[in-house]
Amino acid sequence: MKQVWKRNIVAATVLLFVCAAVYLNWRYASNVTDAAGQGDDTKILGQSTLVSGEEELDGTGAVETGAEAGENTGTVTGDYFATARLTRQQARDNAISLLREAAESEVADTAVANEAAETIQVLASYALAEAQIENLVTAKGYADCVAFMGDGSISVVVSDSDGLAAEDVAKISEIVLSETDYTADQIKILEAN
Repeated sequence: MKQVWKRNIVAATVLLFVCAAVYLNWRYASNVTDAAGQGDDTKILGQSTLVSGEEELDGTGAVETGAEAGENTGTVTGDYFATARLTRQQARDNAISLLREAAESEVADTAVANEAAETIQVLASYALAEAQIENLVTAKGYADCVAFMGDGSISVVVSDSDGLAAEDVAKISEIVLSETDYTADQIKILEAN
């Protein structure tokens, strides 16, 4: 009897870690979006700047790279989308790894293994739906897009040089509604700055 309780506690703990990883990924993505719009001096984790190899001297005699000299060497939003996708994938990979360990554990019973397998399937379905939504949104002419699915909501971050109008939000919402079971009030559409 105690062994069954221990198994259930292990399964619940692993499930809690998975939920926490997904939540932290979602919160990190929101914070990165907020930080990207706060100014040019904000550094995003994983952000890189391409340098043309040409050097310019500023007034103090110091060498400036292309970005410091005011050249357009890349966009923060492009880096945001790559970083967000990478972070989302890493969080999912960690969650799936924990679930597999729990399912393959010697103390895990069939109920724990089945619950872990179901959670892995849910995470896989989220990944497929997010990729489909991202592809459909970019096919509608938007520069880039990243989607974050959770149990009760979905957030879609879009890059559009003209800004998001009401019709843009309607187009993106229509895509999300057609590809998922979410309702309109569960959809958040954000514009990356």
